[in-house]
Amino acid sequence: MISVPVVNTSGASVGTYEFDPAELAAAINKQLLHDVVVMYEMNARMGTVRTKTRGEVAGSTKKLFKQKGTGNARAGTKRSPTRRHGGHAFAIRPKSWAYRMPKKMVRAATRMALLSKFQDGEAIIIDDLKLTEEKTKAVASVLKALKVNEQSVLLAIHSYDATLWRCARNIADLWVSPSVDLNAYDLLHQKRLLITREALDGIRARLKSSAQDQTGVQA
Repeated sequence: MISVPVVNTSGASVGTYEFDPAELAAAINKQLLHDVVVMYEMNARMGTVRTKTRGEVAGSTKKLFKQKGTGNARAGTKRSPTRRHGGHAFAIRPKSWAYRMPKKMVRAATRMALLSKFQDGEAIIIDDLKLTEEKTKAVASVLKALKVNEQSVLLAIHSYDATLWRCARNIADLWVSPSVDLNAYDLLHQKRLLITREALDGIRARLKSSAQDQTGVQA
C-alpha cells in the first residue's frame, strides 16, 4: 500500500490517503515511458522547414562561360549548388513527424508515470482547492505554502475550472490539467505533481470501471 499525507491549502496535514499501487500499474516500464514521451515530442515537432532547389533560387540559367578554352573548370549556371547563393542539391521539404502508438500502451504509460510520482515522493495530495478570489496570488500563495513555488508543478484537478485556469496561467512553470487529460508527457515533464483528492478518486474510479468492463468482455 502507498500512504500519502493529505494537506490543505495552508500546507497543514489533514489526514492520509492510501491506495494499492497495483490499481495504477503492476510495474514501471522505463522503456515504454521513454517511447511515449518521444512520441509526444515528435507529434509537437513543426516540420515546416523548407529550402530551395537550383530551379527555385533567383538567377539566370545562362552558362557562366564557355566549356573549353578558358583554363578554368567547366561551370554551369550561377544557380548551381556548388556556388554561393545557389540552390540546395538535396532541398528539404515540409514533412510531418507525427506518429501514433497503440492506445493501450499510451494509457499504460500514463498510469506508470502517475505511479512513479508517488513512488518518488514527488506527488502532493491536496484536500480541496477552493479559491476565495480570482487572482493569481491566490494560487501562488498555495504553491508557496506547499513549498513548491520554485519548482515546475503539474496541478491535476477533477474537471476543468475556468476560474482556476485564469488564476494559474500567469505563473511560470505551472501547468493545470483535468484528471481525464493527464498524460505521461505532462506528468514526467513537471517535477512535482499537485493533485486534488477528488481528482485521484476520479482516476481510481475510472480505472476500476475499465477493469470491470474488460473482465466482463473476457468472460
